[in-house]
Amino acid sequence: RAPAISVSAESCIPAGLRLGPVPGTFKLGKYLSDRKEPGPKKKVFSYTGTPVFQVRMVRGELVDEAGSSALEWIGLIRAARNSQEQTLEAVADLPGGQIFYRALRDVQPGEELTVWYSNPLAQWFDIPVTATPTHDEKGEERYICWYCWRTFKYPNSLKAHVHFHCALSHGRPFLHHDH
Repeated sequence: RAPAISVSAESCIPAGLRLGPVPGTFKLGKYLSDRKEPGPKKKVFSYTGTPVFQVRMVRGELVDEAGSSALEWIGLIRAARNSQEQTLEAVADLPGGQIFYRALRDVQPGEELTVWYSNPLAQWFDIPVTATPTHDEKGEERYICWYCWRTFKYPNSLKAHVHFHCALSHGRPFLHHDH
């Protein structure tokens, strides 16, 4: 696995902007970790009205500093570990249709782009939509896999584990703590 790349905004990316479609096989979160791994950074620009940046919105498309279209770098955007760090959501126009990323809010310059599934898309892919925390002996929130009892610091790390990695889940839907 290649080191993660941090994709960040160089200028404001407006709420509602759609990026994509996402090319290739969609496996958002397959390599998600509780740790934020250091890696190379890639800056993405959105046109702000002043042609100061090397790259900008061109004919409605967001391009990177080398002028590459989103199709060339959109797959490098990291999965969000929780809703607090999430700036984009993965959406599809139709079940089974092309997947796009949509800005949930205005993304400020310097802010990293991170993405997670919209609820309808998570349900389509059978990704757990919710995860309920428990508290460890230090009072810190932890998320526990109800199949193998592995613990996670972030809810989306648990969801990705259940969907992609937990050998004991065998594709069964996610169990909640009240089951």
